[in-house]
Amino acid sequence: MSPQARREELIAAALELFGSRAPELVTVDDIVARADVSRPLFYRYFSGIRELQVAALKTVTDGLIDGLAQMQEGTPLERLRGVVRGLIAVADEYQAGYIALLRGGSVIATSETDAVVDQVRDRAVELILEATGVSEPSPLLLLTLRCWTAVVEGTLLSWLQERSVPREQLDGWLVDQLVAMVATTGRHEPAGTAAWVGGS
Repeated sequence: MSPQARREELIAAALELFGSRAPELVTVDDIVARADVSRPLFYRYFSGIRELQVAALKTVTDGLIDGLAQMQEGTPLERLRGVVRGLIAVADEYQAGYIALLRGGSVIATSETDAVVDQVRDRAVELILEATGVSEPSPLLLLTLRCWTAVVEGTLLSWLQERSVPREQLDGWLVDQLVAMVATTGRHEPAGTAAWVGGS
């Protein structure tokens, strides 16, 4: 097995364990047992459990960025729904890691992982503007889009833990939330930067 494949195997073992317990409770012994490797082999790839935790969470954020890239053809709202479906799929696949990454006060979160999460949020805003054909968003529209990304994160955190709403309803509901928010922004901007909603 190549060094990269072995490293990915250890990360996969960590993400599997995150599904049954909080990431901060997963130990090196847990990882090596799940991956069926020795402790010395573990330390050949990671300096300690903290480095592995961060690498595992970066796998989640990389997946989120890949999910955002799943832009499809169609109207702006159809394209946005595709993006949201991609985010939901990744959050569902890496449920425990996603929760650990975004929940308030997580001991796993670091300035490094926070910066990567910010990249995901910024990319989401960029793709919304791309999907809707807005090349020069106003400050108020940008604020609206950033607030909506917080709505998406909060929704997914709650949904992953409660599962009170069918998954197939989430993408349409979240995009409708965006439509409502942008429509409100349009009423506060003379230039009508939210006009794309009506034609979607």
